[in-house]
Amino acid sequence: MHYFAGAGNIFWLLLDEIGLTPDRLNPADDYTLPRYGIGLTDLYATVTRHNGRIVRVEYELDEFLTKLRRVRPEVVAFVSKDAAINYARAARLSPPKDYGPTPWPVGDSAGFVLPGPSGANNAMPIPLRVAMWRELVDFLETAR
Repeated sequence: MHYFAGAGNIFWLLLDEIGLTPDRLNPADDYTLPRYGIGLTDLYATVTRHNGRIVRVEYELDEFLTKLRRVRPEVVAFVSKDAAINYARAARLSPPKDYGPTPWPVGDSAGFVLPGPSGANNAMPIPLRVAMWRELVDFLETAR
């Protein structure tokens, strides 16, 4: 299984459009991202179901923060507002209201919220998403 491989997901297009990768990659290339200073991980969730319905979701915050301490990224970019909200709730922080820099750090790193690349977010036009992802590039330059 590869990250961002779903039909309609424009993650790889966005990385190319904003210049974080020198070429247009595809999901099978996800293992090459560390060459470009990009890492991918998940905020793991434990889902409890009752009669087939989700009744509780608990996020594995400690495991996520342990990974961050190990690799020490300058910036953690949440690749959807939902991901940032889930992190904030797990960390007992106020959820972000907007895209862009988070009002709190993510472990020892700066945080940044991006609009999601999935097809489920197609109501937001691609040029607008590209522009918002380019703001991450500007943020990365000031973080260095």
